Amino acid sequence: MEQNVGSTDKLVRIVLGALSGVASLAILARSLSAPPILSLVLGIVAIAALGTAATGSCGLYSVLGVSTCPRDAAQ
Repeated sequence: MEQNVGSTDKLVRIVLGALSGVASLAILARSLSAPPILSLVLGIVAIAALGTAATGSCGLYSVLGVSTCPRDAAQ
């Protein structure tokens, strides 16, 4: 799959993924008061955000024809 996630977008995804993951684990450890289902949702968000940041490719961006990668803008 072609890269369509730029460096700023990657940074935002890494921060969002890390915060979501920490919140998910805090809910599981009962350090944060929230419904348990929220832990699952936040865990999925964390995996998706960190996965797309690591690969540099977002499936939703591909479907929508969006790219934040500056390499595509130069072509």
